[in-house]
Amino acid sequence: MDGNLYALSAPTADAFADFCGGNAGGPHETCVSLAALPGMDTSFAIRDSKPEGAGKELRFTGSELDDFATGWVRTRGLSL
Repeated sequence: MDGNLYALSAPTADAFADFCGGNAGGPHETCVSLAALPGMDTSFAIRDSKPEGAGKELRFTGSELDDFATGWVRTRGLSL
């Protein structure tokens, strides 16, 4: 692998797990969807459920997402 996560195949639609909030299940629910990239258990694709985000995704390594998640929790004053 050359380090280009965007050169890897996209996950199948059913591979994504949705993390939703904001609209509480309404017709315009807003979700962040996450799936492991095929063949790369430690790299992931993230996408947005909003129509404006259709067909777009961001890809990150597990380490990048871990750093983001811990930073997000800390700066938002959240706890697990």
